[in-house]
Amino acid sequence: MNYWLMKSEPSAFSIDDLKKRPAHKSPWDGVRNYQARNFMRDDMRRGDLAFFYHSSCPEPAIAGIVQVVSEAYPDATQFDPGSAYFDPKATREAPIWWLVDVEFQQKLQPFITLLQLRKTPGLEEMMILRRGSRLSITPVTEEEWRIVEALTYLAC
Repeated sequence: MNYWLMKSEPSAFSIDDLKKRPAHKSPWDGVRNYQARNFMRDDMRRGDLAFFYHSSCPEPAIAGIVQVVSEAYPDATQFDPGSAYFDPKATREAPIWWLVDVEFQQKLQPFITLLQLRKTPGLEEMMILRRGSRLSITPVTEEEWRIVEALTYLAC
């Protein structure tokens, strides 16, 4: 099993939005960064777990946990001229952008803030904490996962 951190702006799609979806599932669409795409296409597998991270908001934080529930498949938004994520270079025969479906597992109460992550020993190398890290999807090591998971139990 692999572990991930997947960012979304809560004003666009939040952990609560995912929970409200039918069967609590949604495609993780609209990713337009090649490295993040490659993580989904090449490395993510059904059963992997991810932290759902609220970004670009007053208090960035891990808001919940999701599970990857599909293998990667082409992101349909790339073919839709009416979509903000339309890519005129993409074709159905040669898609450029891929996604996975995720399923809500848990909402964290309280959220684990970026500041809290920065202050936690053992997370110094976590990709989300690296200067200039802007990827919307990043791998999380098993050790980092366990440390953050322990923070969720302390917060309860």
